[in-house]
Amino acid sequence: MKDDFILPFYVKISIIIIGLFVFVTILYLTQSIIVPIIYSTIIAIVLSPMVSFLTKRKVSPVVAISITLVLFIAITVAIITLLSVQMMQFSESFPKLIEKINQFADSMELWASDRFDMSKSKIHSLILKKRTEFIGESSSLIGQTIISTGSKLIVIFLIPVYVFMNELYQNHLIQFIHKFFSKKEYGEVNDVLSSTKVIVQSYLVRLLMEAIIMAFLNSATLLIIGIDYAILLGVLGAIVNVIPYVGGLISIIFPVLIAIISESPSDALLVIMAYLVIQFFDVHYIIPKVVASKVKINALISVIVVLAGGALWGLPGTFLSIPLTAIVKVIFDHIEQVKPWGFLLGVPPTDAALVKRVIQINHLNLFFL
Repeated sequence: MKDDFILPFYVKISIIIIGLFVFVTILYLTQSIIVPIIYSTIIAIVLSPMVSFLTKRKVSPVVAISITLVLFIAITVAIITLLSVQMMQFSESFPKLIEKINQFADSMELWASDRFDMSKSKIHSLILKKRTEFIGESSSLIGQTIISTGSKLIVIFLIPVYVFMNELYQNHLIQFIHKFFSKKEYGEVNDVLSSTKVIVQSYLVRLLMEAIIMAFLNSATLLIIGIDYAILLGVLGAIVNVIPYVGGLISIIFPVLIAIISESPSDALLVIMAYLVIQFFDVHYIIPKVVASKVKINALISVIVVLAGGALWGLPGTFLSIPLTAIVKVIFDHIEQVKPWGFLLGVPPTDAALVKRVIQINHLNLFFL
């Protein structure tokens, strides 16, 4: 009997690399289809307990899903409306803000002229040139945004439909997955599915709780200091803060800029100090206690997947990178052949201090560690 044919190691590596390249290319080319489906699936998983609660009380599945979806849409619209009101107030005072920006630019010209021994006219022409380039690039960006708005709106309207279908055909999809395995493996498959569901629900619900707490702290702090558009900046800062590795820094930049332009450098310093305290509280209390009890991905992998997600799908990719990696880890941990990769993604379970440290790093607070 002939020995089984075994592929050389370099052939296996070549096949894996080619396969990964094709897979990533498909993900990139089909992102307009895949990203909304992933978002809708995650939203459906988060809303699933509410649907189950209603169906257990003799409410038909279609009605239960509809009620849950209407409540979700209503809450989302309410938040968007609140932000829109603040944006309208911001746009009404935009000319005044532009005037203050020009005054600030003039003062910076005088400072630069004295500091670097350059003529004010030369500095002014340089700033004017950069300002013109910025306005031109902004106009082009706005034009591209308007052109793509139609397709974006279509995607936004499709997501509720995807969520409804995900909830309605949940059992059917589970049965579809079962058909790829033998009956004796159903227990393991159900374990993977339930673990994935728990991770997504726990992580995103806790992340939402963190965002609400941070929005309240940010807005209250900016209102006390007296910064314009405090609620808008506070809520946007809380939303941006959930982006791993860059959110914490970006959430500070905008309030500081508004404080410098519209108020005084002393107010900007107060904003920085207040946000440092809030971020410290977020890193050492909110995230360890509220957010990251389930998702434990080591820092190196977290950095890689966030950068890869941003390069692949842009901003949506940065939001999805950590939850998707956590789901992949659960799957790897239940498949014998790829358990080493699951171990690579995780952290040493016996090192509690390291786990806490990784939890903090995973939410982009490297600056404060």
